[in-house]
Amino acid sequence: MEQRKGRRLILFPVPFQGHINPMLELANILHLKGFSITIIHTNFNSLNPSSHPHFTFHSIPDGLSESEASSKDILFLISVLTAKCVEPFRECLASLLSDVSEDPVACLISDAIFHFAQSVADSLKVPRVVLRTGGASSFTVFAAFPLLREKGYFPIPDSRLEEPVAEFPHLKVKDLPVIKGCDSEEYFQLADGMSNGTKSSRGLIFNTFEDLEEQALGKIRQEFPIPIFPIGPFHNCFPAASSSLPLATEDKSCISWLNGQAPKSVVYVSYGSIVAIKEAQFLEIAWGLANSKQPFLWVIRPDSIHGGSQWLELLPNEFLENLNGRGHIVKWSPQKEVLSHAAIGVFWTHSGWNSTLESICEGVPMICMPCFTDQMVNARYVSNVWKVGLQLEPGAERGEIERTIRKLMVEKEGEEIRARSLKLMEKANLCFKQDGSSYQSLDGLVKHILSLESFVFRTQ
Repeated sequence: MEQRKGRRLILFPVPFQGHINPMLELANILHLKGFSITIIHTNFNSLNPSSHPHFTFHSIPDGLSESEASSKDILFLISVLTAKCVEPFRECLASLLSDVSEDPVACLISDAIFHFAQSVADSLKVPRVVLRTGGASSFTVFAAFPLLREKGYFPIPDSRLEEPVAEFPHLKVKDLPVIKGCDSEEYFQLADGMSNGTKSSRGLIFNTFEDLEEQALGKIRQEFPIPIFPIGPFHNCFPAASSSLPLATEDKSCISWLNGQAPKSVVYVSYGSIVAIKEAQFLEIAWGLANSKQPFLWVIRPDSIHGGSQWLELLPNEFLENLNGRGHIVKWSPQKEVLSHAAIGVFWTHSGWNSTLESICEGVPMICMPCFTDQMVNARYVSNVWKVGLQLEPGAERGEIERTIRKLMVEKEGEEIRARSLKLMEKANLCFKQDGSSYQSLDGLVKHILSLESFVFRTQ
């Protein structure tokens, strides 16, 4: 490990699994580069400092009531956290900046969604660098929301779902990153805050790489007057330890089960830490998997089905009886280990950005079934731009599910997709080699952070 540079970074993640994990991975990368790391986190989904003894942790009260904290409405939770965390965050950051017993602070790195961190940083005269945990392609769409609203794309009418989006040639109207049924005005304000707060920052970090999203990164560089640092895939450089969020414990039995399966034979199914589906869709997925005759590993979180706390009780007896060991079901899996296993042939995913990157890095073709926000953009790029997967629409019936699985697993189209997946994997694995794009971008990020010292000293 490099010698400590005597400079401290303060990181502030959004408290959801898909945001915390890349922030912790970034923290590990920058710690490896010689920085001291302090993490401010909310009491909601609080982190366990013992999992990361090389970091310093400070928790702040978030003001969530018990009913608010138990909500499954992500937009509501983010809105409440954004409103209630401003002052606790300001007080904590001010205290850390004034602590002369610790290393001087070079900058604050906060999640793009917590856009209020920019005004707090400005008031305390500390430079803020932004981490966007999603992809660059979806970020360009969020940044264009004011234009898309002006052009009449929102609210999205059912009659226009299949129309192309002229401003984004790869997308259809149905791919625009919205949340159905949410308060659209509140959502647009969040997107605008994310974009404007980022433009006012001192730099933007992406968990992506040039060969994957070169066009989107070029567009962002044209529109955002700040340095851009695509230094991903983070987990390829330095995996994060467990974030210790209150999810189900990883069930390692799935690895033993995979060890008994033929190479490239297993369909791995997981919809991440948040997505919930309707019971009817759950049953169609079950029968589609069973009818495909392919072995499958299925992650079913106890809270992943709308309106119920049941788990496997929803599956018909004949479904379980007819598997004959061909299926294995767990509540949570060690996903990176699963995707790297020789038995995995396809990853059926909700198309969250972390899962998408993890699949790309292992050369595993994807079945995409996106649910909301950037997942729709990610899925379209996987299926139509990078062409390393196929897309299923929400509500797909068992026959379509079976056909899609068999296309990827046993037909010629699947062979072609697998070949493209392996080529993209090679590019992902090269970008962190010496002189690779992410290697060079990380070097640029370190130099940029160190250059911000003079700003801190000038203003204090």
